Amino acid sequence: MTASLASGKLYIDGAFTPATTGPVHEKATGEQIGEYAQATPADVDRAVTAARAAQPGWAALSAPERAAHLDRFAAHLRGRYDELIDLSMRETGGVRAKAEDEVSAGLRQLAISSVQATQSAGDILQPYKAGKLSLSRAVPLGVIGIITPWNYPLNLAMRAVAPGLAFGNTIVLKPAELTPILGGQILAEAAHHAGFPPGVFNLVTGDGPDAGHALAEHRGLDLLDFTGSREVGLAIAASAATDLRQIRLELGGSNAFVVLDDADLDLAASCALIASLEFQGQTCISASRHIVLRSVADRYAETVTQRVAALRVGDPVREDVDLGPLISETQRDRVHQTIVQPSIAKGAKATTGGTYEGLFYRPTVLTGVTPDMPAFTEEIFGPVIPITVVDSEEEAVALVNGYPMLMNSVFSADLIRGMTVAERLQAGEVHVNDAHARHGAENQMPGFTRRQWIGVQRTPLDVPSWTR
Repeated sequence: MTASLASGKLYIDGAFTPATTGPVHEKATGEQIGEYAQATPADVDRAVTAARAAQPGWAALSAPERAAHLDRFAAHLRGRYDELIDLSMRETGGVRAKAEDEVSAGLRQLAISSVQATQSAGDILQPYKAGKLSLSRAVPLGVIGIITPWNYPLNLAMRAVAPGLAFGNTIVLKPAELTPILGGQILAEAAHHAGFPPGVFNLVTGDGPDAGHALAEHRGLDLLDFTGSREVGLAIAASAATDLRQIRLELGGSNAFVVLDDADLDLAASCALIASLEFQGQTCISASRHIVLRSVADRYAETVTQRVAALRVGDPVREDVDLGPLISETQRDRVHQTIVQPSIAKGAKATTGGTYEGLFYRPTVLTGVTPDMPAFTEEIFGPVIPITVVDSEEEAVALVNGYPMLMNSVFSADLIRGMTVAERLQAGEVHVNDAHARHGAENQMPGFTRRQWIGVQRTPLDVPSWTR
């Protein structure tokens, strides 16, 4: 790997600053591949102060000037594409396809934001009275604090960083401590090479209790953008409510995968592997509950089990595998000791998997899962497919809607029936005869309405070979 200009350093007010460091490990081997600076609350305050001072000048630049900076930012990342793919596999434990998806999505977001910066700056509104002219213009919020997770560190950071910068805001980014290189250091280097004015982009790596908490609580932010666990998000929301600080939260949920009695079971099984096992199930849109009508439940479980048992688990950098390691021992132990084993103790059966070696967890199918088991009630965030049998469509809908969720799937040979069930599910995004397609939370309608995306798979699904 190329030596990193930002390794072990913060990036504040246009300068790389040394600090106390912690190690960054390759997930498959445990080898140290870098180090990250551990920011203190004082460092976070310096970064927010620098961003505040830089914001008026950055916003005053013309849109084409800001877009040019984003283009140079993207050019630096594109020039390191192969390195970033390798880094993603090493630092997150994902397979090559996941790495390519993540890096490419981040570059697309930069391209989109660069164009958006030079498009419409507002609207002409209908006047409320004859002879009047009413204009609405888009203005930057100011200073945005961004806290990102470890599962898609570059992509999820860029989703907020790129549009934030494009529209004249300045940024203080705190990536997850498990992926501080791809999620932060690489971006700081790109911003530095792009020539952003000092203070426009700031990086404060570090642990959650210190750097993360200090940024989440900082009164100098105009918006805090947090992507992560529901528990931390609820704490941030409760704190922000005390003085009405503006926040944007994207949290996890217990997503459902509904298989009706007329479903194409081969298609459903292929999609099940994508929905629950992509990146070892470590995404907020992974399906945590498979709710299946009784008449097809045995055949569905057999089909899924056969495919899951054939999957290859190993080092994605050095082997041709389908799944890599989990992100940490903590995550592995949560999956095994908090979800899988207690569910088996309550009567669930592992038809395949349920074992691990190091961070490599065998993909698991659990049958006989009931709504009182942790395999049903918890967001799993691991390579587990729990199957719950129901007797009716009504029962399936009721079980789906009992939990917070982001994205669901419904499988039925009758598209009208599938869409009718999809419309009854209380999720922001529902797919019929398809796994998640990542329309993403950015497409949701703000305000007092909830926009629901319903994707319908009408033709044979182009799925990875390992799902067939």
